Amino acid sequence: MTVEKVSQNKCCNGVQGVYKHSSAALSCEMTFGLFLPQLAQSQKVPLIWFLSGLTCTHENAMVKAGAQSWAAQHDVALIFPDTSPRGVGVADDEAFDLGQGAGFYVNATQAPWAPHFNMWDYIAEELPSLIEASFSIDMSRQSISGHSMGGHGALTLALRQPGRFKSVSAFA
Repeated sequence: MTVEKVSQNKCCNGVQGVYKHSSAALSCEMTFGLFLPQLAQSQKVPLIWFLSGLTCTHENAMVKAGAQSWAAQHDVALIFPDTSPRGVGVADDEAFDLGQGAGFYVNATQAPWAPHFNMWDYIAEELPSLIEASFSIDMSRQSISGHSMGGHGALTLALRQPGRFKSVSAFA
């Protein structure tokens, strides 16, 4: 899998990047944000996943939370995945709680959603493998957090994968 840099900016003595790649699990191109503290230039650092809520993208927490300052002080990387598959050919619905922007971090089982909406596979397997292969991340030191729909995703991922995460937090 190849990761393409969309943008990269110095931020809080580290680097905030936005990346895209072709996802086999979702059959579309996906985007994620990744903050790397300065220490990641010389050694692997721990990672905190932040899963955003309904209708959000990778940008919401990345831009609005200001977590990069804390992460830089504690030498922790932050990842901000998108909340669902997107693009032409990806099923959608006019309702805000169904379709693009509403992946719920689970795998769909019925048409028209099943070909693209496999967010469990993406967050649990594909994206972690990509991150481990492409960046200076210590995958033995991961934590996960999320807001709203992302909080549900964080809890579900942590409970169904005992031992993967050092901590889990969900915010309503």
